[in-house]
Amino acid sequence: MNLITTVITIAALLSIVLGILSFWLPQMTPDHEKLSPFECGFDPMGSARLPFSLRFFLVAILFLLFDLEIALLLPLPWGDQLTSPLVTFLWATAVLALLTLGLIYEWLQGGLEWAE
Repeated sequence: MNLITTVITIAALLSIVLGILSFWLPQMTPDHEKLSPFECGFDPMGSARLPFSLRFFLVAILFLLFDLEIALLLPLPWGDQLTSPLVTFLWATAVLALLTLGLIYEWLQGGLEWAE
């Protein structure tokens, strides 16, 4: 067996074993706290029609955007092994500049202010 087949076999067996164990290991003893709904810190006994701030979603999307930007720039140090490392550096700089301009625009528009 070659290395790829061995890795795939081990990954498949580990996934199957963990999947089977996850059905038998947890203790199923629901109590009042586990059965009550909990959604983002809101009181579950209150009205379900409370307005939810869209600014929370804006901050969450900005966090995801900058988190993905880190994932895109993570291989940058290994870019000097390519035939043209300057092009790689310029593309990374362009991505950072675009994200920085977007953040400045959002900041100037007041989208990051919690209190109005």
